[in-house]
Amino acid sequence: MNGAFHYRDGHLYCEGVRADALASEFGTPLYVYSQTAITERYRAFDSAFAPLDRLIAFSVKANGNLSVLRHLASLGAGADIVSGGELHRSLLAGIPAHRIVFSGVGKTVTEMAQALDAGVYGFNVESEGELHTLSDVASLQGRRAPVAMRVNPDIEAATPHHYTRTGHMATKFGVPWADALRLFHVAARLPGIELVGVDVHIGSQILEAAPYLAAIERVLDLVQQLRAEGIELRWIDVGGGFGVAYEEEGEPAPATFAEALVPALQASGLQVVFEPGRYIVGPAGILLTRVLYVKTMGRKTFVITDAGMNDLLRPSHYASYHRIDPVDQHPERGGTEVDVVGPICESGDFLALDRVLELPEPGELLAIGTAGAYGFTMASTYNSRPRPAELIVAGNRILLARRRERNEDLIRGELESTEAWREAPDECAIES
Repeated sequence: MNGAFHYRDGHLYCEGVRADALASEFGTPLYVYSQTAITERYRAFDSAFAPLDRLIAFSVKANGNLSVLRHLASLGAGADIVSGGELHRSLLAGIPAHRIVFSGVGKTVTEMAQALDAGVYGFNVESEGELHTLSDVASLQGRRAPVAMRVNPDIEAATPHHYTRTGHMATKFGVPWADALRLFHVAARLPGIELVGVDVHIGSQILEAAPYLAAIERVLDLVQQLRAEGIELRWIDVGGGFGVAYEEEGEPAPATFAEALVPALQASGLQVVFEPGRYIVGPAGILLTRVLYVKTMGRKTFVITDAGMNDLLRPSHYASYHRIDPVDQHPERGGTEVDVVGPICESGDFLALDRVLELPEPGELLAIGTAGAYGFTMASTYNSRPRPAELIVAGNRILLARRRERNEDLIRGELESTEAWREAPDECAIES
């Protein structure tokens, strides 16, 4: 646990509030975020890169809760979005459109039109097909879409899982390095396109500056070549992916990255866009879960909790590690090797495997750490299980940022009446 989540007299607190009191009032599973931690981590990142003309565009996919986004907006953050839904969330939370960057490989025509109407800062374009489609959409509206081409520098950063490496040629992201120069020239000539930037994003949960620097230096060489050929850019988006400590590994401070990256970026004369998500909110959140049962099967001891892979997918999907601690400590119990598993009807439903914990009793609470990023946003209603509530704590104050879903929420979009049946249009029907 970090400073925002700490023990007093053997009891876990979030800032000034006991975790067991939160679970008693709001139930479990329960996401709890520290507003102070979010503030401190955003400001630390922003301050580290203060020498640059910068836009800190928070990666909404990490945590899209409206209250979290509103707070980040109040700190001056922009947003990095990958869907029309995230655009809607960001605008509703008060993030100005001119601080919103639209990324992602599969933007639809509808999403492009919505973003153009809103007046976003820019589009990170990831393919030639997308470039032509965006040109058509903008031209129909009598607009020019501000575009940065996302290039794939073919640099594979060392991340904990191959799914999170996005800067090499075996991924779907970006335009091929060998074709980048041609596509910049295509973009510069298209109607409806205002070519303003270059984008590069090499992965997630990166703990060293060297891969960033290698990618940035390669991209800045491309910027120089474009300048020589008469194409001037205004900004460079260096992506996100700045790592945090899930286990006991050291977490590099933003200043460590800044020391390595600022000189080259400052010399470029370009505005710089950063897209941190996990770094800002990951350690600022925990997931509280209650132990339902403890059972032994052969040599295995299973701690069965009311939170599962539908609430926190990362351990199952990425084989990722999240620290798990008792909400109320009992050091006299010693340690027992257990699997912490959820209620989902899947063998892959687990939160920790072969983990040494104080063996809990049924009814006791566990806290799953570093759950503020890619926790609730990846949650689902699999097995028809309603999604958890989300809380924000600031000192001794509590905000219910999302109420717990109810069974009726699970079926809200489904039509149950037989009167909903209708005949298919003639052109779609098969003759009998």
